[in-house]
Amino acid sequence: MLWVAVCDDEIMECCNIAGKIKKILKEMKMPCVVRQFYGGQELIQSSDKFDIIFLDIIMRDMDGMRAAHIFRENSFDKILIFISSSREYVFEAYDVEAFRYLLKPVDEKKLRHVLQKAVCKIESRSQEFIIVSKERQKKKLFLDDIYYFEIKGRMIDVHGADGIFTYYGQIGVLENNLREKGFFRCHKSWLINLKYVDLYNRQEVILDNGERIGIAKRRYEDFCKAILGYMRENGGII
Repeated sequence: MLWVAVCDDEIMECCNIAGKIKKILKEMKMPCVVRQFYGGQELIQSSDKFDIIFLDIIMRDMDGMRAAHIFRENSFDKILIFISSSREYVFEAYDVEAFRYLLKPVDEKKLRHVLQKAVCKIESRSQEFIIVSKERQKKKLFLDDIYYFEIKGRMIDVHGADGIFTYYGQIGVLENNLREKGFFRCHKSWLINLKYVDLYNRQEVILDNGERIGIAKRRYEDFCKAILGYMRENGGII
């Protein structure tokens, strides 16, 4: 079941967009719940766990950009899509890793394209995993839940949403397997998930959970290319 939120303080506009989303997802045969909110404050107070959030930017009680920042500060890692009548906030949208930026009035063909891309991303990212061995047992680790791998000799610590899992492994093999999966080895001791990068400079990466990971000097330029490539692949402007 796909959970979608539509937030716009113009009630008719909110209803119109929500209706289009329901129609498109029904045609895609995608079971869904689409909830409407008429302000940013109302949205962030909701206890529902949404996969996709459509946000108007200019709203009276709390603007969409502020609401988006609050979601990211609370480790919301799902898809944010802005809908606005102005191009003014396009570059600010990158700061909160917006998936797309749609201009009003929303063209149904473009909305369909964005929803198809969003659903594909959710399905592919949530299903990718690796199998590791520990004490003659196999364990499935979903890539979407992994913040980073820490290498300690022949041992690898997997830092993720459920804590730390340790197993014997070869970091070179792991690095090669995850090279096209959004991971980057920024230091001989760390292989990070680019999805969770919040800030970075020449010395370190700061993840969404506040952890700091060092960047080797010789890897910095390659890291910059990798993170920009990841951003281009996982976000965009329409």
